[in-house]
Amino acid sequence: MTLLVNEIFYSIQGESIYSGVPCVFVRLTGCNLRCSYCDTTYAYYEGVELRIEEILSRVDNYKCSLIEITGGEPLLQDETPLLIYRLLKKKYEVLLETNGSIDISMVDGRCIKIVDIKCPSSGENDKNDLENLKRVNQKDQIKFVVGNREDYEFAKETAKLIHPGFPMKNVLFSPVIEQMHPSQLAEWILEDRLRVRLQIQLHKILWPEKERGV
Repeated sequence: MTLLVNEIFYSIQGESIYSGVPCVFVRLTGCNLRCSYCDTTYAYYEGVELRIEEILSRVDNYKCSLIEITGGEPLLQDETPLLIYRLLKKKYEVLLETNGSIDISMVDGRCIKIVDIKCPSSGENDKNDLENLKRVNQKDQIKFVVGNREDYEFAKETAKLIHPGFPMKNVLFSPVIEQMHPSQLAEWILEDRLRVRLQIQLHKILWPEKERGV
């Protein structure tokens, strides 16, 4: 059982409700989308094949209880759900960052899915699997990356499709820093009395010159 792995590294969680928490990142190779603002294009093709046992061993060495499986798009690889299961079996808390285009129901319900619904400026919003908005559970998170007013309106309307009972504090609106100032997004959220969470990429504040993990 192998996966194509781009990098494994230890850092501070820069996104999601877990922002600020130390985390081990397992970045898998390959993505089916080409978002206009993508900051991990190096993960499209670069990677080495590792057995699941070797991935687990490398993760264990960091002695950190929080693990994120990211990409690229992790769910493109058939063995990703098994890797998540094996990590959960070892009592890790596991996050999965997924681009929202693939059915998340294949993933163990104990895993916290961070589902990135693509807005128009990404150029990939036609690839969203909006059924995922009904598949998320109470621990999961839904993210919208917002680059302009059109994106904001799209995110605001799409958020209405999330199944009733989902905690709105788990809905994240994140600005594309290169395209809009976070304060602008904050003002729109306040004006519309939205109950969503404003998220800023913490790692880009801590290490603005760093383009990838270790």
